[in-house]
Amino acid sequence: MEINGTTELYGIMGNPVGHSLSPAMHNGAFGALGLNKAYLPFVVQDVARAMTGLRALGVKGVSVTIPHKQAVIPHLDSIDPVAEKIGAVNTLVISNNAIHGANTDWIGANRALSEKISLQGASVLLLGAGGSARAIGFGLLEAGASLTIASRTPEKGQALAKLLACPWLPLAEADSVKADILINATSMGMGAQHDLLPIASEALVNFQVVMDIVYAPLKTRLFQAAELAGCQTINGLAMLLYQGAAQFELWTGQQAPVEVMRQSLLTSLGCNP
Repeated sequence: MEINGTTELYGIMGNPVGHSLSPAMHNGAFGALGLNKAYLPFVVQDVARAMTGLRALGVKGVSVTIPHKQAVIPHLDSIDPVAEKIGAVNTLVISNNAIHGANTDWIGANRALSEKISLQGASVLLLGAGGSARAIGFGLLEAGASLTIASRTPEKGQALAKLLACPWLPLAEADSVKADILINATSMGMGAQHDLLPIASEALVNFQVVMDIVYAPLKTRLFQAAELAGCQTINGLAMLLYQGAAQFELWTGQQAPVEVMRQSLLTSLGCNP
């Protein structure tokens, strides 16, 4: 694709974003459909100034990642009712200098999980209490699952549990829980924390399905341990792919080329599509 004077700009804002695979996924999709659009990573520390800059530069759409999914909300001109209920935004749609916030994380998580297990009536242990956990938890309840939250920070975990009307326990006690599904929505396993397990490997026999939303590395320590324990496993690529497809459709109004996006992600990881 040739960048020219009419190329529309999209991107991802967060800190860090160097590990993000979203540029490969979205640029692959734009190219496959012949759209004159480009997607770039934006390292953002000052959210308020960044939001002003997005408007000023005429950026058309932005993915929002750690740690800004809640921080962007006061700077929006409008917000999708679902994202408002979740209290976290991962997608910005910008038109006529106005920024609209939405959330596709829960769509991505539910779609990825539904490929392995029926969510209706399933019991879920959700590790974490950040923006991704909020979205995932909301989506699970909407799908008819029952939920328990475990987190390192009591204040955040208890607040999210109260919001979702579900039990909370300290992350250190997660080893004692039995459920159909385990989801890691913490940062443990990513970057400098790549050697950390959010739950003891011996406890993984308590779960039928294990999903890790961390996708860099693709096979986290949790993912590998869950495979050894005989669990059905879902890596972070599935949620990333399906939430990204929903973003693409919000931005373009066109059906996302899901298989192209999947292949772009795998290629960027050095895997065979």
